[in-house]
Amino acid sequence: MGYQIAIDGPAGAGKSTIARKIARQKNFIYVDTGAMYRAMAFFLLRNDIAATDSAAVADICVKANITIRFENSEQIVLLDGEDVTPYLRTEAVGFMASTSSANPKVREHLRDLQIKLAEENDVVMDGRDIGTCILPNAQVKIYLTASSRVRANRRYLELTEKNIACDFDEIEQDIKKRDHQDMTREHAPLRQAADAVLIDSSEKTIAEVVAEIIRICEQK
Repeated sequence: MGYQIAIDGPAGAGKSTIARKIARQKNFIYVDTGAMYRAMAFFLLRNDIAATDSAAVADICVKANITIRFENSEQIVLLDGEDVTPYLRTEAVGFMASTSSANPKVREHLRDLQIKLAEENDVVMDGRDIGTCILPNAQVKIYLTASSRVRANRRYLELTEKNIACDFDEIEQDIKKRDHQDMTREHAPLRQAADAVLIDSSEKTIAEVVAEIIRICEQK
């Protein structure tokens, strides 16, 4: 089994940014689960499967072999050995991913692929249920959070920098709503694993959080 770092937490806590930086520092693979769902969506589109045909999606999704590797510090997503990275950011793929990701069979198959990837490589993986469901035996588990106000401010600044009109209070309410949905969903709800280290990033920089997690890894 490879060395596994599992980072869970609510939306806007900085999980993906921090996970990528840790992966680079430790020369691990960052398992971008979102990219894997997009690769599955591309596979379904390539096979002319309708997003609404849940039975067909469930039947064919198990035939997709999706994995991730890094070349020259860049993430490469492979579908049946083919680099499909350039095709994963289209609107059609995004729509299919948002629909197909709700299919239990898709989630089950991608979970198995993610576990296999973590067994064969040193990985950093972030999400909502990594330490509790996907990698329950990870050597390092982190629950990364921040106050809803701080997370809303981060999102507000991100949008305004792109000249996208937005309302701070609406953003914060959306974050609170998403937190509630993630924490109360029936399948694999967001929660802190019993053996996870809690890190609140509200008053910390990205560099400080990364350094803290690296120290935790060195102590294991």
